[in-house]
Amino acid sequence: MKHLAFATGVFASAAGIAAAETPELVVYTYDSFVSEWGPGPQIETAFEAVCGCDLKFVAAGDGAALLSRLRLEGDRSEADIVLGLDTNLTSAAKETGLFASHSVTADYSLPVAWDDDTFAPYDWGYFAFVHQAEFDAPTSLKALAASDARILIQDPRSSTPGLGLLMWVKAAYGDEAPRLWADLADNIVTVTKGWSEAYGLFLEGEADMVLSYTTSPAYHLIAEEDASKTAALFDEGHYLQVEVAGKLAASDQPELADRFLEFMVSEAFQSVIPTTNWMYPAVTPAAGLPAGFDSLVQPEKALLLSADEAAAVRAEALEEWRAALSQ
Repeated sequence: MKHLAFATGVFASAAGIAAAETPELVVYTYDSFVSEWGPGPQIETAFEAVCGCDLKFVAAGDGAALLSRLRLEGDRSEADIVLGLDTNLTSAAKETGLFASHSVTADYSLPVAWDDDTFAPYDWGYFAFVHQAEFDAPTSLKALAASDARILIQDPRSSTPGLGLLMWVKAAYGDEAPRLWADLADNIVTVTKGWSEAYGLFLEGEADMVLSYTTSPAYHLIAEEDASKTAALFDEGHYLQVEVAGKLAASDQPELADRFLEFMVSEAFQSVIPTTNWMYPAVTPAAGLPAGFDSLVQPEKALLLSADEAAAVRAEALEEWRAALSQ
């Protein structure tokens, strides 16, 4: 028994040493990214196969909640990478001083030029209201506000789609945005904290339309062979979202974090995005996009405020939204 106890102790000690020698990379991201049907599990397996590390994804709510958590944690954050911010938040994120620069280069397939040396993109898409194909959907934000359509949206203080809708309204209507929100308020069934909750309620039949993406119907078409969902095309155009990742300056694994950001724009990562995150990849895979993406609606006009413009109008847009919904 003593020999067995000694042997067990030796093996346990060796296992502990091996575990201690395996570097850990912590990535904060949003809930749907790490779900069993999201890209997280596949990306974790693929990166760990080449990095000799333990990749740990930490779900921190929806996209906009990531920045709030980082502000609270500051330099004490365990995160090495934050994945899931977008251009509506990057200016505010830089102001925290918590992020370091990157050296990622790629042949991006984005609809806009990219020259941000702090954040690197991994996917993109257009915000849209998704509905059942047989539903007679409005053809503009203004028509939506004048209709009886019941909609689900997300909170702009915690969700990047929610914030994207604020920027969409602001970019399309400028000083007339408060009136649009006032007219739209009675269409809103509820405001959820994140995208997953809102989309789930839509699938349960709780509303006619849900704020999501033009690419969302691809999930139903490809994964479920269900062509019953589509996205409404709006005359004002659709707001563009580019999702990004950045390295924390206080990371204790800076070189490993750099390797992850480089991996993020590789074929192994980007080929997973279309059929797990259901967005357009930042770098189109060699095989192209999956069958089904060619059937998605294509906005004729893209709306996008620069990172600095979005930061400048965010507080005003948020107050307009809160004022309209509080009445």
